[in-house]
This record gives sequence, structure tokens and C-alpha cells, in this order.
Amino acid sequence: MTTTNDTERGIDPRSPRFGAAITTVLLAATIVLTLVPATWPVGIVLLAVIVVLFGVGGIAGIRRHPYGAIFRRFVRTWLGPPAELEAPEPPTFAQRVGLVITALALVLALVGVPYAAPVGAALALVAAFLNAVFDVCIGCLMYVWLVRVGLFRAGRPAA
Repeated sequence: MTTTNDTERGIDPRSPRFGAAITTVLLAATIVLTLVPATWPVGIVLLAVIVVLFGVGGIAGIRRHPYGAIFRRFVRTWLGPPAELEAPEPPTFAQRVGLVITALALVLALVGVPYAAPVGAALALVAAFLNAVFDVCIGCLMYVWLVRVGLFRAGRPAA
């Protein structure tokens, strides 16, 4: 991933992984809840909450994501400062990718497309799980690739 030593610009790379772990659990619950007809409405509400959370991270920026605030307040104090900082643009872009996938799944589910919610949640779950467990951020890798092919300029969030 892109790193920086600029403390004003960089983020603790453990923070997005922490958020991905929480997202993994929420998405797993969404899949289960949306597969059972009796709990489908609860699963849809949970998916809507996940869409909002991805929206905050993707639109307001990864630094403003609620999971980041929880990480800074409660988790980072136990871990201490990171060895290096990461640029916020790739994880912010990853949040936008998650927003598109989950929002599309939510809309399709609400208009009656069968299994749209659990399939969309499963796609997002794979990406969140890879980030949380293996530190592989699919959205971040997409961002780096898009910068390399010239679609984005490095150091700027994709608009």
C-alpha cells in the first residue's frame, strides 16, 4: 500500500483492518438474516446501516468513519503508535467500492430481486474478510491500479 510519514495526511493502517473486521461480522449477519424469510426485514435494515457506514467512509473520508473513531479512542491506546502511516486515499476508495456493491444489493433487494441482498453482502464480505484477516485490501489494490493506468492522480481521492 502507499505509505507516508506525513502525520497530518497518514492514517494508522491498523484502523481500516479493525473496521474491516467489524464489517465482516455485520455482513455475515446480513447474509444469514436475509436468507431467512422471517428475519429478512431485519437483514435489510442491517444492510442499509452498512450502506450508510460505507457512505460515510467513502464520501466523508476514511478518517471520519465511525470505526476509525472507535479504533483511535479504544484500540490504538492499547497498541501504541504504528510503525508507519498509510495514505488515506486507497482505503477511502475501497469504502466507495463497498458503498456501490452494498447499495446496489440493497436497491435490488428492495425492488424484489431474489437473493440480491445475500449475494451483494457476500461479495462485500469476501473483500472485508481479506482485509481484516490477510491485510489484502481489494479496493486499495484497485485504486493503485487505476492510478498506474492514469485514471486517477496519486495522492488524491478518486472523485
